[in-house]
Amino acid sequence: MTTAASLEPIALEQAYAVCRAIAKGKAKNFYYAFVALPKPRRDAICALYAFMRQADDLADDESLPREERRRRLDAWLGRWRAVCAGGETDEPVFLAVRDATERFAIPEALLEELVAGVTMDLHPPTTDGPDTYATFADLYTYCYGVASVVGLACIRIFGYQDRRAEKFAEETGVAFQLTNILRDVAEDAERNRVYLPLEDLRAHNVPLESLLRRAPGAPPTPQERALLADIARRAEEYYQSARLLLPLIDAESRPAMWVLFSIYHRLLQRIRRADYDVFSERASVPMPQKLGILAVGQARMVLARLHV
Repeated sequence: MTTAASLEPIALEQAYAVCRAIAKGKAKNFYYAFVALPKPRRDAICALYAFMRQADDLADDESLPREERRRRLDAWLGRWRAVCAGGETDEPVFLAVRDATERFAIPEALLEELVAGVTMDLHPPTTDGPDTYATFADLYTYCYGVASVVGLACIRIFGYQDRRAEKFAEETGVAFQLTNILRDVAEDAERNRVYLPLEDLRAHNVPLESLLRRAPGAPPTPQERALLADIARRAEEYYQSARLLLPLIDAESRPAMWVLFSIYHRLLQRIRRADYDVFSERASVPMPQKLGILAVGQARMVLARLHV
């Protein structure tokens, strides 16, 4: 049986290079945090991201029917399971992820949970009409599958001793995903998806159709602003877990986590400052602000290494 440890170093480095290229090209907010990590941890995070990206791309390929996307995702997952069982592979992402999971003791079950979370978009809670979530508890389950699981894998790479870090990482993932959901309300509606819980729409007297069939760029109504503010309030509560997580991970990983937290939290702040108008323009953190956050993160990384 071939193990990651017995693979040729050049082949493994090439595999990590592929993952770094995927992360640099597609990770956006995540990549700025990766840069603030020492190389071994950075490579492992890039491999994890590339794995997640491949699963997500297979699930989101709307040029194909859902049944075909499920079939392709199942085939991809089958190849990954074969690699976990010790099989040979020429797929760079699988090669790098297998090394990363062994090096940082990332449970294979977490990657299985990640793929299951991605697959939730292919098995929507409702069979008729748009993809929706009935309650916030249902939405939390989705956020756990697509974001919290990633956080639970990442903290294995970051390093931690206190088991409280696991719950904080779970809730940090929820904070990040709720921020993404707020940013993407208009874009998701165009794809016939509404991630805002139906119980919250009813509580704020927001008809589902007003999100799905609105005039392009129309500003939110007072009821819609109140709805989005309520989701933002929940996200803000979960961001407190990110603050509590920071001191629990290894010192040399904290700058990267701080960068990630700062960029995502800044995005939530920009949505709030726009009075929750996520329809007229897609919210984003300007590049100069991202680079400023990254510069502070890199300075923190240097200081952390000096104190090791």
